[in-house]
Amino acid sequence: MSSTNNYKQVTILLVDDDDVDYMAVQRAMKQLRLLNPLVRARDGLEALSILTHSEAIKGSYLILLDLNMPRMNGFEFLEHIRSDPTLSSSVVFMLTTSSTDEDRMKAYSHHVAGYMVKTDIKDGFNNIFNMLEGYWRIVELPTV
Repeated sequence: MSSTNNYKQVTILLVDDDDVDYMAVQRAMKQLRLLNPLVRARDGLEALSILTHSEAIKGSYLILLDLNMPRMNGFEFLEHIRSDPTLSSSVVFMLTTSSTDEDRMKAYSHHVAGYMVKTDIKDGFNNIFNMLEGYWRIVELPTV
């Protein structure tokens, strides 16, 4: 949510084990003056715990999901939430270094809202968050 607007609060759950990417997300949100809560999980298992046993996320949320992580990767996480009736409507955007057609097609087969390739960290994250802010302004998101 932009500091100058009164749009609904949307929590961003970033599921990514890369500290540099996490800092880039924080920096992009600060530069764009986005005041949305940012919750981080380092892998799919931690993300599931946050979504099912935590008070960290209240109300509407978006998930930014990396593919390659330890313990539970992005595809394993997607398979789990899509088979869970309470999490199946979660809005997930893939945010990954993989640009392969196979990974992109597999992600869309798990009903992701978008597939974004991490390219230029600085400008790339600013562009991603500009797009996401427009998305959550317009789209009605499910709530927890």
